[in-house]
Amino acid sequence: MQNAALAAVGLADWRYQLLPVPPELFGEAVPALAHAGFRGANVTLPHKQVALALADDPTPRARAIGAANTLIFSDDGAIRADNTDAPALVSALPFPPAGRTALVLGAGGSARAAVWALLDAGATDVRVWNRTPERAQTLCSELGGTPVERIDAADLLVNCTSIGLRAGDLPFKALPLSADDLDHYHCVVDLVYRESETPLAQAARKREIPVVDGLALLLGQGALSFELFTGRTAPIDAMRAALKLP
Repeated sequence: MQNAALAAVGLADWRYQLLPVPPELFGEAVPALAHAGFRGANVTLPHKQVALALADDPTPRARAIGAANTLIFSDDGAIRADNTDAPALVSALPFPPAGRTALVLGAGGSARAAVWALLDAGATDVRVWNRTPERAQTLCSELGGTPVERIDAADLLVNCTSIGLRAGDLPFKALPLSADDLDHYHCVVDLVYRESETPLAQAARKREIPVVDGLALLLGQGALSFELFTGRTAPIDAMRAALKLP
């Protein structure tokens, strides 16, 4: 997606590449990138909270969320951090979050972005479930929202766990809900992205519930990151085509 975008705007000498980095080396790898000609980096789990801690200049949004998914490197090696997950989520929803309720599954960096974004957009109640209840309690004490140990009906269901990432994952065994429980939500958001739709998204579509899947969110946050990296307007059509989205 990002390489297609670079080509579309004529940045032929730029490259976007995958750099797998284990957690124990992340703190060394990021400053090295900043001094090795990299313009920036997108950060995925489990590094988003550590990425913020490494930044010299976090944006107010990233600082408030407590996690960053986008790092921008200046010529002198300084690291700026932002979070494009939050605005991408709000813009992808089929209705404004203001006055709505939400249940967020997970308590990591993506969940922090989702909770902050929904509350910032005016959601009246954002509940947070995590398989380790203490993590949900910590998140809510820092950002707002309500930690819960059981699920209930809401306007939005937002899956911020990694359940569904692997082909063999069975979400309704690992998450605190059944497929029938999806009828209690007006929209299902699944941040997991992969080539085929996740079982959670498939089950929601089968029930004719609006779905925002991980690829749509990837497009939104990726376009915002592209603009931060390059200073160019993101070529949305080229990025959408690269992801094979309609």
